[in-house]
Amino acid sequence: MQAAGKLMKVFVTRRIPQEGMKILSAAGVCEVSLWDSDEPLPRSELLKGVQGVHGLLCMLSDKIDAEVLDAAGPNLKVISTLSVGFDHLAVDEIKQRGIRVGYTPNVLTDATAELTVALLLATARRLPEGVEEVKNGGWSSWKPLWLCGYGLSGSTVGIIGLGRIGLAIAKRLMPFGVKRLLYSGRTAKSQANEVNGEFVPMDTLVSMSDFIVVSCSLTPETQGLCDKTFFSKMKNTAVFVNSSRGAVVNQEDLYEALSSGQIAAAGLDVTTPEPLPANHPLLTLKNCVVLPHIGSATYSTRGTMSALAAQNLLAGVQGTAMPSELTL
Repeated sequence: MQAAGKLMKVFVTRRIPQEGMKILSAAGVCEVSLWDSDEPLPRSELLKGVQGVHGLLCMLSDKIDAEVLDAAGPNLKVISTLSVGFDHLAVDEIKQRGIRVGYTPNVLTDATAELTVALLLATARRLPEGVEEVKNGGWSSWKPLWLCGYGLSGSTVGIIGLGRIGLAIAKRLMPFGVKRLLYSGRTAKSQANEVNGEFVPMDTLVSMSDFIVVSCSLTPETQGLCDKTFFSKMKNTAVFVNSSRGAVVNQEDLYEALSSGQIAAAGLDVTTPEPLPANHPLLTLKNCVVLPHIGSATYSTRGTMSALAAQNLLAGVQGTAMPSELTL
């Protein structure tokens, strides 16, 4: 513990749900400075804000690299990120300097899985198109093939990355009458038994699936994984859904596959960059549903994430065990 009067300096890069701020102020061990906005802070403010801090609570939109670590200086003991992903952190640099990292896995699994299923259904059954037709007067009489999409019943679903979130998605899809569940990844997973998942090579998954869901983490191996070659192996009736990270997909190749009819439709909760510019070619396509990265956006989930990020931060500045520490 710090001696009386010597509070640890902590910088929070954005307004976070009250649950987290209450925990930080109640602890009485740190002096919190906050970028008091719902919008991301400019890089220059980040470099200024981290000076001399013992702890940093950041978002996935904050790039924490060597420049930021240098600006913070030698006091920095902990970086707590309000996310499960950590591809915005220069992990090697952080490890080299002996800085601990806290993150928020598990708590957003259910919310992200629910949203992924919602996105898959909305894309496959053309819900945004349907809503638009009602609004613009396109709804005339009933027509046998108007706004027909694809159903899950009797289908084959392929999940790329059967981790916590991938498994939670699979469990929610199975009651829809999915016939086969295929998955790919680095290794076969024992938890796949819970959904009768079959571990198959990536090529098999891509060519056999009616629905492909990407829920892997972003690594050098998965960067740009879903490209021209990948889409060319998919059925032209297949639906592609990504709720992992935008950079797993080559968006130019996806646009080509969607506009040429190579694949039926795509639903994305993540893009590169984020936000996706309003004039992006993907947004001109009726068969592409794009959401603004809202996988974990339920009130309770964001509150829980905020509390966990605050607890990780406090443990880090005090040198105690973190509820959720990233092994570097």
